[in-house]
Formats: sequence, structure tokens, C-alpha cells
Amino acid sequence: MSQELPQEFVQLNSQVSSLIVRLSPAPEIVYWGKAIPTLTSEAEFAAIIDRAISQARLDVDVPVTLCPEIGRGSFGSSGLEGHHQGKNWAPVFQYISHTLTGECLTIECADKLAKLSVKIDLILDGQSGVLSKSIRLTNHHEVDFQLDKLAFTIPIPYRAKEVMSFSGRWSREFQSQRHNIEHGVFTQENRRGRTSHEYFPGCIVGNKAFTHQTGEVWGFHLGWSGNHHWRAEAKSDGRRFVQAGELLMPGEVSLKQGESYTSPTLYASYSDSGLNGLRQANHNYVRQNILVLEQDKPRPVHLNTWEGIYFEHDPDYICQMASEAAQMGVERFIIDDGWFKGRNNDKAALGDWALDKTKYPKGLNPVIEHINKLDMEFGIWVEPEMVNPDSDLYRKYPEWVLSTPGYPLTTGRNQLVLNLQISECFDYLYRCLDELLSLHNIAYVKWDMNRELLQPSHEEKAGIRGQTLAFYRLVDKLRVAHPEVEIESCSSGGGRMDYEVLKRTHRFWSSDCNDALERQTIQQNMSLFFPPEVLGCHIGPARSHTTRRQHSINFRGVTALFGHMGVELDPVKENAQQRRAFAKYIELHKQHRTLLHRGHSFVIDSCETTRNTYGTYDDTQLLLAICQKAMPDYSLPEPVLLDMLDENASYHVFLLELPEHGEGIMKHYPNWIEQLRSNQEVKVHGSLLKQVGLSLPIQDPETCLLVHFVKCE
Repeated sequence: MSQELPQEFVQLNSQVSSLIVRLSPAPEIVYWGKAIPTLTSEAEFAAIIDRAISQARLDVDVPVTLCPEIGRGSFGSSGLEGHHQGKNWAPVFQYISHTLTGECLTIECADKLAKLSVKIDLILDGQSGVLSKSIRLTNHHEVDFQLDKLAFTIPIPYRAKEVMSFSGRWSREFQSQRHNIEHGVFTQENRRGRTSHEYFPGCIVGNKAFTHQTGEVWGFHLGWSGNHHWRAEAKSDGRRFVQAGELLMPGEVSLKQGESYTSPTLYASYSDSGLNGLRQANHNYVRQNILVLEQDKPRPVHLNTWEGIYFEHDPDYICQMASEAAQMGVERFIIDDGWFKGRNNDKAALGDWALDKTKYPKGLNPVIEHINKLDMEFGIWVEPEMVNPDSDLYRKYPEWVLSTPGYPLTTGRNQLVLNLQISECFDYLYRCLDELLSLHNIAYVKWDMNRELLQPSHEEKAGIRGQTLAFYRLVDKLRVAHPEVEIESCSSGGGRMDYEVLKRTHRFWSSDCNDALERQTIQQNMSLFFPPEVLGCHIGPARSHTTRRQHSINFRGVTALFGHMGVELDPVKENAQQRRAFAKYIELHKQHRTLLHRGHSFVIDSCETTRNTYGTYDDTQLLLAICQKAMPDYSLPEPVLLDMLDENASYHVFLLELPEHGEGIMKHYPNWIEQLRSNQEVKVHGSLLKQVGLSLPIQDPETCLLVHFVKCE
């Protein structure tokens, strides 16, 4: 619950964290961290937090406000940058008023000289403790205000000295790095026009050497699908803050009198139990506040045709694929790229969203009907924002391309970007998609977006923000017309993953790389921000088409288990043994799907750098995966301590997956495995699993062990 202290302070409380804001002279967070009792004495609290003023500095205290102003003497990164034709470039906002409704605090501030005002919204989610923040700037001046930057700023404690950031590339997204910030700044900027594979709009800051299970950490994520920037800064006086916002291009936002700009929402979470605490807080928040999924409907297992047939579409053969897929337990069948006219490779036909009658002479409905009769939903691939120069659409409307006049057009993946800000272009794309969904029983759309934006101008001005908002409008309009259709944000894999696009979609394609070894890292880091039920995790063929590595079905199957599962193959070409193996993991996923998609996800720390140990649990059970990525560091594996179990209960232990071992790797399995292999019951007290740990077998590289613990009644 929230509590308004007398005059100067407001306190918001959640189950896990507390936030205290000083309102005057300008709003400033003076505490954000572990939950504390509601404060009632303003004088007592003010005495504790009052800051000293050092020599050789300004003679007044300078707060790190929610929108720091250089005009106030905040010489770090300003929250607002802009001007009225060169004037009013250093505004100073003063507190005007505030309202407190539940856990939502709204603060109004203004600079009456500059004729600018800001409205700040802070919402502390009572259950997860996730803090969401946005800021709106309004220009009251008769002169247009050229806005260059508006960012939210959140102070963090002195002890938060280590930053975890996330970079990557296509097919290798979400690679984490750590950086110490004793002095200065660590910053990332994304100018690619979409959330991007390269720089995820988020970071984690904590005390030194924080781990999955230990340490205080503060997490940040900007919900925005366009350009962004964020920075973690240590000021010269030792104070620290994280700042994030949309990265505006020159001239992109100009506010006339009475017009406003609202920043994307910044989401922040706190944990005193390491990364697992953030992981669970973020998952809870997304499930309750972001997702538009039907809560009672299981997430259907997919088969996507891309790696099976690519552009080779034959309706009769696709129906064969569907029949085999149904036998394997697939619940949703998706036809990928290649279904529309002239689309025989990736060099032509994007933009011509009409069915290829040479490939589908009887139309698409007979295929869909066959799939539906097999009790599977049907899905289809589209890439509405793109156009090939070799297309009827481009030949007819070349002016619809997002570009800057006079500069050469540069293709990416043989395609250009359509300008969704042109109303005729927007309407054309909406009509094509609406007709496709109206004429066919389509339950799912895989929405791709395969390239960055280059020279993206609208009416000769920077148009990245406008393009992002137009994309949102297109998806929103389509969802209103077809609310039953689920949409996947694909974007070459992890290129458009953020909370704002997730408000409109139902799933991410995590990466174009199905290599299980790469996916171990990608999925673990993605899970810091996104729950498993929205992460597309597919079992691909034995030989990865992106890395050319080969992995066993054990490694591929268990790796794909902890997400929204699917398979990426041609089941007709697989032999009966392989089909049975795929069916085994599909059935295993279905058996544990409720736990996987509603439970508490965790990763266990290990001195073994070559091992990933992770899982999910609820009050009655725990599913644990031990994935050996490379040769073990030690000849005797470190036991797994399951500190999330009830130490007053006993648990039945079930071995769901034991990888095959090469001859000579082990003389003897741990006793619990030997007993289970001989069909004996194994029951272990929670205190032993929590304090002593589970003894493990030696594992070959690129293998997975899967264990299920069920609380005894």
C-alpha cells in the first residue's frame, strides 16, 4: 500500500520493495530498494537523508531529479534537451502538484519562464514490485520547442557498481557483458530503427559480483520498438543513476504550442536475491500487466515449415507434412515464407500480398481445412513493412518507400522498407492483411521484419519515431478487427523484443538460430526480462542451418522444452525413429506445460562454468535441467543445491531424461539414478536437497539431464 507523508515526501510500497519520492523543489527518488515500514515522521526521515554540501562546489544541494536539469546545476546527463529557437535551453522545473491514486503517483512540474511543463507518472506494482515510469513534456510557448531528448532518470545506491548489458547480432542475440562503473559512464545507443539484435534496451546494475542467486540488483528495460539510448553513470560525488529514453534524430520532434511528447515507459525492478529475484518479478509483472494471452488456453506446440521446405510450396506435400506433424503431437501448423505470388526466393514479390495461384491452384482453404481436421490451428507468415524492388507494388508506388529524396536506396536482405506514415500505404497493407484473415481460418500470424531502417525520412524529416508509432497503429487496428488471431513478433529472431510490442503480440521468435548450444545462452538471458511462454523455442534438425553444428535430440529437445515449444523441420523426410523422438519431447513439454508457463523460473549458480543448471517450480513440484555445454571443469560434478524447495517436506524424485554416455565416462552412477534405473522409488527430504544437494553424474559435452521433484502428500 502507499502512504503519503506530510508535505514533502510520498512513499509507495509493494510486497518486495519501497519507493520514497521527495517532491520539492523538484521530484527526486530518495529511496528505492527493499521493502521498509511506512514512514510517518517527515522530520526524522529528512534528517537522515539530508546531504552535505562540499567545498568548491555550488553553495546549494543539487538533487538528481527524475528529469535532471543542467540549469539547476546537475552536470551529469540532462533529462531534457531542447530549445525555443536557441532560447530556453536550460529550463528548471519546479514542483506544482501531485496526485496519489493507489500505487500511482502523478507529479506536475513547470518552468513558467520557459513556458514548459512536465507530468511524471510513477506506478509501483504491488505484487511484483516493478516500477513503471513515463514523462510527458508540454510546450506552452508560442514558439515551437525543438525537442532533442527526454529521458527518465532513476538514482541507484553507491554500492551498485557493476553493470550487466546485452549486445549481440543476428543469430547470436542477448550476449551479456559486465562493466564496472567507479567513475564515468557506460552507455549504449541503438540507431537501427527497431529494438535490434545488437543492443537490447535494458540493463542490470548491482553490487559487485552479483549472481543468479545472490546480491542486490536493479533491472531496467525501456518498452520501445524504435531507437533508444540508456546510460549508467557514476557522478564525481559518488552518486549513481540509470537514464533511458527514446533516441531522437535531429528535427524528429518539434512541439507547437499546446502539443506534448510522452516518453516510452521505463520499467524497473529490484531484487535482494540476485538475478532470480529480477527474473521472477519481471515474469510476474509481464503476466499480469503486459500479456494479452488467454490465461486458460495452453500455448500450442508449433511446427513451422521454413527449415523444412523453404520456398518450395506444394499443397499436397504440405498436407502430408501436416498429417505427420499431427501424429507427432503438433497443435499449430504455420506456413512460412513463399505462399504469395512470385515468391520463389528472397529477391522478389514482397509487398504483393496475394496468394500464388500457381502454387495453390485450389486456394489456401483446402490446406487449412485439412490442418483443422487434424485438430491443429493454422498460421501464416507475413512481412508487411517490407517491399522488394522486384515487385508489382514497388513498380506501381516507388514513392511509398521510406527514404530520403536524393540519396541512393540501399537494400537489406534484398528489400526496402515501406513508409507506414503514408496513409495510402498504411491503408493498402491493412486491406491486404484484413482480407487474408477474413477469407481464411487463420489463428496465428508470424509477423517478420528483416532489416534496419536507413535514411528513414517522412516528408524529408527524420521518421523513425513516426514509423514505429505507425507500426503500432497497424497492429492495433488489425487486432481490433481480428481479436482472436495471435501475432508473433519475429524480426529475424530477436530483433523486435520489448514490452511495448509485447502489449500487442503474443510471442517472440527468440532467434533464427536453432543451434541448441547457442540457444542455451540466448534463452537464459532473455528470461531475465521475458517469461518462457512468450519465447519461441523450437527443436530444429540435427544439423543447424545457421551454425552447421550437429546435436543430439537429447540436447535439442531439453533446450527447447523451457519456452513456447515448437519444431522446425520437414517431418515427411524424417525417419520413423526421428519422428518418435520429436513426439517424445513434444509430449514431455505438454505434460509440464502448465508448470513451465506459470511457475517460477530460476538459474542455479555453479562453480562449473561449462554447465547451465536451471528450471521452474511452484508449491508442489520442481523441474530441473542440467545442461553440460562443454567438457566439465572438474572430474567430479558439483552437487546441485535446491534452495527453493520446502525444507520441511519430502519429495519424490523422477528421472525424465538421462543422456547416453560414451563407453568409459563413468563406472557408477549416483545411487539415486541407479535406484531409479532399477525401478525403485526415490524419496528425499527437502532439507537434504536444499543443504547437501543432489549428486550428479558425469556428462558428455552438449548433453542434458532432466529431473522432476514432486512434493509428497
